Amino acid sequence: MNSYKSAILLATIMLISFSGKAQFSLTGEYRPRTELSKGYKSLATQDQNASLITSQRTRLNAMFKNEFIATALVLQDVRQWGSQPQLVGNEDYGISVHEAWAEVFFNPKFALKAGRQEVVYDDHRIFGNVGWAQQARSHDMAIFKYEDAVKLHFGIAHHENSDITDNIYNGPDAYKDLQFLWFNKPWENSSLSLLILNNGVPYMDNEEQKNRYSQTIGGRFTTNVDDLKLASNLYTQTGKHVSGKKISALNFLIEGAFKNFVLGYEFLSGTAYNETDKYKSFTPLYGTNHKFNGFMDYFYVGNHIGSVGLNDVYLKYHFTKDQWTFDAHLHYFGAAAEIAADASNYLGTELDLAAKWTVNPFTSLSLGYSTLFAGDSMEILKGGDSSTGQHWAYLMLSVNPSFIK
Repeated sequence: MNSYKSAILLATIMLISFSGKAQFSLTGEYRPRTELSKGYKSLATQDQNASLITSQRTRLNAMFKNEFIATALVLQDVRQWGSQPQLVGNEDYGISVHEAWAEVFFNPKFALKAGRQEVVYDDHRIFGNVGWAQQARSHDMAIFKYEDAVKLHFGIAHHENSDITDNIYNGPDAYKDLQFLWFNKPWENSSLSLLILNNGVPYMDNEEQKNRYSQTIGGRFTTNVDDLKLASNLYTQTGKHVSGKKISALNFLIEGAFKNFVLGYEFLSGTAYNETDKYKSFTPLYGTNHKFNGFMDYFYVGNHIGSVGLNDVYLKYHFTKDQWTFDAHLHYFGAAAEIAADASNYLGTELDLAAKWTVNPFTSLSLGYSTLFAGDSMEILKGGDSSTGQHWAYLMLSVNPSFIK
């Protein structure tokens, strides 16, 4: 870029940033994370060596907002250290667009947000941004919003191939068509959210592509009673699986938080080994699954879909002091459906430990360690050796500079 164009760009940024009624920010993120694993996501074997990898997320975030519009452009590079040569032409390692959306405010209550965007609702169970994953998740979608004493959002997405002469989609996403309706009503100490999600997955019928639709219906309720915080999720799934089987699945969560402790139970229905007529495995679809059933990601993080489901009883402890936070989670895992004839439903017990040091307003250092005491039945689902120690640890540096604000 020559000096003339640079001067124009700088002047434009300064005009935007100093505008009285507009807000403009340009921020960044540098997040390298080193992970040591032996038994992460799947059971290790006796002769397996531990792996040590470093991945990194780098972002440039440009945000603008005034009384008429809000926009965002988030550019992102995700890589594993060593995956790219030192001398590279960069043709195959281009920066991706994580978010590129515009929101138009028709009036203080009605708005339309369209483009590539993160979709996050409630506790991230059905829709979440998967922020732990370096690449995270975003959707190509339009969302119509009404927000006043209640909030009502209607989202719609339709995917096609680049060849506009047909009506075929065989791209990377899990759906071709998606629509959802989300409702939220807050009170002084309580909140109720309801969600209806219609998820259309493509399949070929001879030479014609059609969708098989599943419906996720349910919601989340939270309330505070003095120092006790209660929360509950209830979702049911019905419709047709892409295989053609009828879906009959359920997800239920209940938890109570008192001071630094959280005690909870989550149930995700599963399909038994000898079940052939129906698809009974609940799928949390587009949620932040790393947040829920243990940090070692044995369940629903790119795996365990269409399997025997899960019973998860957990106890969590959170402590904060000055610039430090500390978390300890204990999970008891059991299958929700029969794994095999005469097999125990007990899958294992996981301990997760994590700490974070906020070095300054722009920098934090996080570390954690997890171990899984696996049951014999975990071998049926994951292979490997349940008697081998399963371990995972990480060290992550997060630097978030604010270039213009």
